[in-house]
Amino acid sequence: MNTLVCLEPGQFAYQQHPHPTAQQGEALIRIRRIGICGTDLHAFQGTQPFFSYPRVLGHELAGELIDAGGAEGFAPGEAVTFIPYFNCGHCIACRRGLPNCCASIRVFGVHVDGGMTDVVAVPADKLVHGDGLSFDELALVEPLAIGAHGVRRAAVEPGEFVLVVGAGPIGLGVMEFARIAGAQVIALDINEQRLAFCQEKLGVAHTVNALAPDVAAQLAAITNGDMPTVVIDATGSQKAILNAFAYLAPGGRFVLVGLQKGDISFSHPEFHKREATLMSSRNATRPDFEHVIQCMKRGLVQPTTYITHRVPFGAVQAEFAGWLDPANGVIKAMVELD
Repeated sequence: MNTLVCLEPGQFAYQQHPHPTAQQGEALIRIRRIGICGTDLHAFQGTQPFFSYPRVLGHELAGELIDAGGAEGFAPGEAVTFIPYFNCGHCIACRRGLPNCCASIRVFGVHVDGGMTDVVAVPADKLVHGDGLSFDELALVEPLAIGAHGVRRAAVEPGEFVLVVGAGPIGLGVMEFARIAGAQVIALDINEQRLAFCQEKLGVAHTVNALAPDVAAQLAAITNGDMPTVVIDATGSQKAILNAFAYLAPGGRFVLVGLQKGDISFSHPEFHKREATLMSSRNATRPDFEHVIQCMKRGLVQPTTYITHRVPFGAVQAEFAGWLDPANGVIKAMVELD
């Protein structure tokens, strides 16, 4: 099989790997689409935590089922995606219904080799029905599920102001599902092109450039002096995270979806006096995947709007570095396999 391997930061190579043989309880999927996400870009840059090289990247995937591996209700030939977080099933997190933060989790394309190849073997119990969606749509279920999970963690209520920091693909997903939950969404980013995308394509009414000297004042004006009751970071930028503590309303919730390598520090008195809540949001769960698929089917989310770049699998090595340049206007790059 033709497989693209990230040998070390900044270096890809196509290699021939053997066709996988499904073990008991594993399904085989022929890959048709690969979405490029921030994790892939960070791995290429060498800034992704919990990562080692060489590694086959890719976990935003859609394909054609070859062998269901015994999973009930699935048939060879159907379009599928899958949950790329492989959990142990017996740790404290798994026993409490939190497989997304399993103590020994293996994320496909991060801790174990991923989907930048022709055929993959995955646990059959992670399969997700395509339910009539296209390969493009199915490849975007996973990143949107991360956004949906972050919104669920924040327990977003109708009418409240939700500030989403970062207008990349994950941030866009957060905005979509905050809107679906009934929130008034505010987008904060340093990239005017992405802020314009939020307004024009997602209908976000309020956008603020994070480089402006009066961000807090703008947020106060938008929220009638209250400030956002929910702040969700989707940047993974330490500076953005630290700045956002000042934007949180009393009694507010700050959810970290983005991940960075450094420490987080903030004023305890300022945080304490607001009786604020700080939490992380990791990966997603099957209910999040199902919620995303139902929202797609109902037309509440138009995921293909995010796809700005398309390339055949054989061109990924040559094109990948360019996707890191903001000047190229990449929202979501989609890799196509015949």
